Amino acid sequence: MRIGYACKTIGVPNCNFKNCILRNATPEKLRSLIEHNLNSLDSILNYNINTGIYLFRISSDLITFASNPANQLDWSNMFKNEFIKIGNKIKSNGMRVSMHPGQYTVINSPNEKVIRQSIKELEYHCKVLDSMKLNSEHKLILHIGGIYGDKKEATKRFIKNYNALSINIKKRLVIENDEKLYNIEDALKIGKEINCPVIFDNLHHEINKPQTYNSIQYWIDECNNTWGKKDGNQKIHYSQQNKTKKTGSHSSTIALESFLDFTQNISLNNLDIMLEVKDKNLSAIKCINALRDDKTINHLKSEWNLYKYSILEKDSTIYLKINDILNYKSKNNYPVKEFYNLIDTALNKDQTVKDSLNGILHAWEGFNNIVEVKEKSSFFKEIEKFKKGNLSLTAIKNKLKKLAVKYNYDELLYSYYFYMHNML
Repeated sequence: MRIGYACKTIGVPNCNFKNCILRNATPEKLRSLIEHNLNSLDSILNYNINTGIYLFRISSDLITFASNPANQLDWSNMFKNEFIKIGNKIKSNGMRVSMHPGQYTVINSPNEKVIRQSIKELEYHCKVLDSMKLNSEHKLILHIGGIYGDKKEATKRFIKNYNALSINIKKRLVIENDEKLYNIEDALKIGKEINCPVIFDNLHHEINKPQTYNSIQYWIDECNNTWGKKDGNQKIHYSQQNKTKKTGSHSSTIALESFLDFTQNISLNNLDIMLEVKDKNLSAIKCINALRDDKTINHLKSEWNLYKYSILEKDSTIYLKINDILNYKSKNNYPVKEFYNLIDTALNKDQTVKDSLNGILHAWEGFNNIVEVKEKSSFFKEIEKFKKGNLSLTAIKNKLKKLAVKYNYDELLYSYYFYMHNML
């Protein structure tokens, strides 16, 4: 079983994707963006391998304006060696990747122009995976689309247009249930008719269930029957509802208790779970740590080194409590639920100036004896401005981040301290 996340990586330098507006999309600019994005993808894969994450969804933003006439670059040949290098890294490490064309990729639209553009999008995504020399286990995920006033006709149109797709696209394409129009029973009927694997999405299922009741395991098993040997392990999508946002919105982080309840009620054999969640890799590591066979306290201590500054600036009491539970000496101690519950509780708290200042000063300790005198003086002037409300937390953290880069302060630079307060 592999647990993964989608598209972006939180708290890891050199992993951002860049884009541009259409009027700036010159060949030189596009080439530069593609080069940058491929390097970022390579950095993400290195991070995933180092942290034991072997399931990842590649961002559709990898190639800027790939299906737009503005991009006339022969990018797959131009960056042939880079694609092959990335593909070899994926294969040699037993990693599985996928891509998910966006909401405007709709092959059952009654508008022929929309269909043509959707096919171009599918061709682009397929070309990325083909350029990496990846086999058909590496998939493209697609929603069935709209109803357009007549679900029966829209379904027929999807089947007709799917059957007209190239073999190369069809060998990668999988479909999933959605939260509004096509429930898991609908997706399975279509998938079986066109011989296409079906992904079970738990949150979509909770929102949009078939009229006839069946267990989640039943639907997962039914979906499993649509996956052939050439398709690799069955994949499902797992997410949780954000209780403060509209129905179907993904939560900021995965609540571990609910995730473990879900996994305890299904068979995990030969199943890959893609998490759809705002904090991306952070939740993936959380869930991996909860289900790992080698449950040793060092896994949690490694995590704590990344979180500790972010927790300290939220709640010093919780900071001390986590320190206590990780230093408990029992050989059988693996307080994974308590650890992450405390982290989630702290991160969800409103941040006070006092707690923020506490985090800033602890983060500063690593610089105290290495920075220049003028840098130290300047920083503490900034702190006074922050205390008086004349400087934002983001601004003072940006100053710390620049110092961390300058003095190679990796403990801080590679922690979540510079990313967490903007994310949740």
